[in-house]
Amino acid sequence: MRLLLDEHLSPEIARRLRELGHDVIAVGERPDLRGRPDRVHFTSLSEERRAIVTRDLSDFRPLLAQALRSGAATYGLVLVPRRFALSRTGVGRFVRALDALLKEHPDDDSIVRQGGELWLDDPSGS
Repeated sequence: MRLLLDEHLSPEIARRLRELGHDVIAVGERPDLRGRPDRVHFTSLSEERRAIVTRDLSDFRPLLAQALRSGAATYGLVLVPRRFALSRTGVGRFVRALDALLKEHPDDDSIVRQGGELWLDDPSGS
């Protein structure tokens, strides 16, 4: 599975996940993605076969529902619970959780087969 980290998530998470062999990019790393509306990310990133990792449910869930109803290409959402801190100290926890998710769901359409979204889980149980 390939991921795009929404702009509120640190690019450091993407860098560390790439070091572990995963195909992950962050909006914050790519000037061509910064400042674009969520709708544009959602539709254009399907060309790259990327699921979007986000905490922004109010914008992305309706886009996902519309895509699933219409049969449009989507690779789904990884939803981040509030218990994951968005601070610098939370980067390691994000990396461990996303690494576990990527190992459990390696293929591109894994999320879509499960209804289009997955909640990020904390493998450390915290």
